[in-house]
Amino acid sequence: MTSETITAESSGTWHLGDLPVRRVGFGAMRLTGSAAFHLGTPSDRERSLAVLRRAVELGVNHIDTAAFYFSSLRSANELINSALAPYADDLVIVTKVGPYRDWSGEWGTSARPEDLRAHVEENLRQLGRDHLDVVNLRRMRQDSIAEHFGALAELREAGLIRHLGLSDIEPRHLAEAQAIAPVVCVQNRYGLGFHDPATDGLLALCRAQGIAFVPFYAIAGEAGPQGAGTAHDDEVRAVARAHDASPAQVRIAWTLHQGPNVLAIPGTGNPGHLTENVAAGALRLTAGELARLDRARTG
Repeated sequence: MTSETITAESSGTWHLGDLPVRRVGFGAMRLTGSAAFHLGTPSDRERSLAVLRRAVELGVNHIDTAAFYFSSLRSANELINSALAPYADDLVIVTKVGPYRDWSGEWGTSARPEDLRAHVEENLRQLGRDHLDVVNLRRMRQDSIAEHFGALAELREAGLIRHLGLSDIEPRHLAEAQAIAPVVCVQNRYGLGFHDPATDGLLALCRAQGIAFVPFYAIAGEAGPQGAGTAHDDEVRAVARAHDASPAQVRIAWTLHQGPNVLAIPGTGNPGHLTENVAAGALRLTAGELARLDRARTG
């Protein structure tokens, strides 16, 4: 693939509520270091700033972040603010609330409903904004999300949030939230290297309702925050060779082929990987290749 000449426009467009976004976006988790959170070494700040600016140059207008994306020296939100403010009118920044990390990076008790305003305001402060485009409630194993989602719905009514989404949920939680306020997106772990029948069902539900489905760890699969996965590597590499593409590009392309409402938010702190990830939006897999990869995933 001639990655250098391909922009995010090639991936097509979907909407988060009334906000149009290109289907290949950018996940900020890996901006802060060689692995997510505190698991790697901190990134070079200038390189991370350059990656963000290059992403926008390549047509990316959907950035996924969170206040708890930080390493010992870097904050994803601070990097986004420094690199991209004042923000372009069409740039959509999506954040999430619920989990909590203290100043040392250790995970603390997740937010209670009454804590969520402080989480939202911290994202506003770090990003330098007066409202957040989309806020996802990240479920932290609670059985019901009604109180937490209701607290965010109140902040939406107050004008601090434009749209609401959900993360790491079961299908029943989507209906629970929709009884309170509209849901524009769902983020769950999903990808070629991770098979969960319940999430497959949730994707089908989102597709039927026109809700954006935004997988996380679509490239990493079972490896999660540690980095790129290797599940089904033989099949992926065979398809990659046929397209002169990288395995990561094939994983992104397979994800996008799961429906027009499916968005990709691959993250990287590497400028070369960024260009490849964006170009994956132009990779069209054949029906035979999709069937081969599907069999490997579910077999």
